[in-house]
Amino acid sequence: QVQLVESGGGLVQDGGSLSLSCAASGSIFRINVMGWYRQAPGKQRELVATITSGGNTIFADSVKGRFTISRTNVKNTVSLQMNGLKPEDTAVYYCSISQMGQRFWGQGTQVTVAS
Repeated sequence: QVQLVESGGGLVQDGGSLSLSCAASGSIFRINVMGWYRQAPGKQRELVATITSGGNTIFADSVKGRFTISRTNVKNTVSLQMNGLKPEDTAVYYCSISQMGQRFWGQGTQVTVAS
């Protein structure tokens, strides 16, 4: 099993910045994909950004140029730096790790962007 613990999030004004962090523990394989997803009220969960253990990244079009993702393989952590936040970025953000055909989720952290 894998456990994911998120930190960060909160309330920020339109145009502001926030940073999210996530630490994975348990049975972590060397090859995996870590990332962030988000779910706004009444909407489906969607990909925000992912990063492989080799450092390859994928970003949703809506966050390209504003968000950056990074990870440390030694500590199994992944971070999301969010700049230029917009009200439409308001959602619960979930950390995720995928490995060996399984995906695990964190408990989620609320990000609210006030207009």
